[in-house]
Amino acid sequence: MADITRMHSEKIFRRSVLTVTAFAAYLTPFLGSAVNLALPSIGKDLGASAIGLGWVMSSFILSSAIFLLPFGRLADIAGRKKVFTAGIVLFTISTLAIVFSWNLSTLIILRIVQGVSGAMIFGTSMAIITSVFPAGERGKALGINVTAVYLGLSTGPVIGGLLTQYFGWRSIFAFLVPFGIAAFILIKTKIKAEWADSKGEKFDGWGSVIYGITLFGVMYGFSKLPSSMGWIFLISGVILSVVFVLFEKKSGNPVFDVRLFFRNRVFAFSGMAALINYSATSAIGFFISLYLQYIKGFEAREAGLIMISQPVAMALLSPVAGRLSDKYDPGKIASIGMGFTAAGLLALCFLTPETPVSAIVFLFIILGTGFGLFSSPNSNAIMSSVEKRYLGVASGVVGTMRMVGQMFSMGIAMMILSLFIGKQTINPSTYPGFISGMKTGFVIFSILSVLGIFASLARNSRS
Repeated sequence: MADITRMHSEKIFRRSVLTVTAFAAYLTPFLGSAVNLALPSIGKDLGASAIGLGWVMSSFILSSAIFLLPFGRLADIAGRKKVFTAGIVLFTISTLAIVFSWNLSTLIILRIVQGVSGAMIFGTSMAIITSVFPAGERGKALGINVTAVYLGLSTGPVIGGLLTQYFGWRSIFAFLVPFGIAAFILIKTKIKAEWADSKGEKFDGWGSVIYGITLFGVMYGFSKLPSSMGWIFLISGVILSVVFVLFEKKSGNPVFDVRLFFRNRVFAFSGMAALINYSATSAIGFFISLYLQYIKGFEAREAGLIMISQPVAMALLSPVAGRLSDKYDPGKIASIGMGFTAAGLLALCFLTPETPVSAIVFLFIILGTGFGLFSSPNSNAIMSSVEKRYLGVASGVVGTMRMVGQMFSMGIAMMILSLFIGKQTINPSTYPGFISGMKTGFVIFSILSVLGIFASLARNSRS
């Protein structure tokens, strides 16, 4: 009887953890996809150029990427729930503050703060799930968590489009504040446990600083190419990355144990596959949002309804893919997903102003199928390949690969736009340049996706 009661209470606890982490996982992707739809409105209201609008997206991604790994490691030491909760609080406060931003600079600064809070959430959520769910149930739980992400991506364009069209772009941020408060209440009332498998170990402060500067140099420099300043930052970041690896090898308690990449083949190639996947796909929404509203002439609400097809396919497939990755080799399932993504991107290279909406929706479904089959199996492969004391770091790596990939993707998009239309606003005179730039971007992303298939297949078969 006692065993039945214990099993029942454990089941309720796991369900509570999954509910809270999934709820939090919904918030930031919703915001990202909603803001994508609001970019033309933000540009008109704040007088921003195409490059400036790119930084509205990139500032969040850059700050998240810089802080994900340090917060993942800090969570292993200080407690994952503690860092996760602080992230929800900071996210809610910064989201409310954006409602009152008065110019583009203020908006970008507050988006940086939002990115820090996103790092605290995503640097711990997968580690919490992996701490609670055993190996046989982990893929399913991670699949549900990824589904929440894709639901955020699905509802973001629709709700974001409606809010932008009828209440202005600021209403998107106001809409999320009550949800942040609800997430905080859920954590405080439903999750009493704490996880700190590296408690007592020293936090690598200097390693975190070197890591942050390195990542900033590489990502900021990449976004500024082909200017000389871009090359200076990029080369400095690459040199510092060597310094970081050497420093971490000698550290007793590294912020990131780089030996994981050299000793753990599954971890290394799964991380590489994630980086390539997000590098090849993250700027699709940015390009298509501008294409639908500027070139095709759709309102934000209509563009959102067209773009919803992709994340809906992701949300439907992610739980299935997660369950399959508990039974079969997650690497093979993820590789099939990358194949679908490569096919969808290749077809987008032929997009023109006359392309029918039905064709765009079909291609978005193909891309959504690819993302859905890739994400949760790949995350399961990473999280299942490390010891418990590295779960926070592994969770941080999953998030970092996503954010760095997103930044590279946006960096490619911004570099292409600067080459094809410069610092001008998008208007009828720059439409031909925008179309050419967009198609060039999709060619680059297609090549990256094909490389991602090989990286995904290169990991070991699951034992």
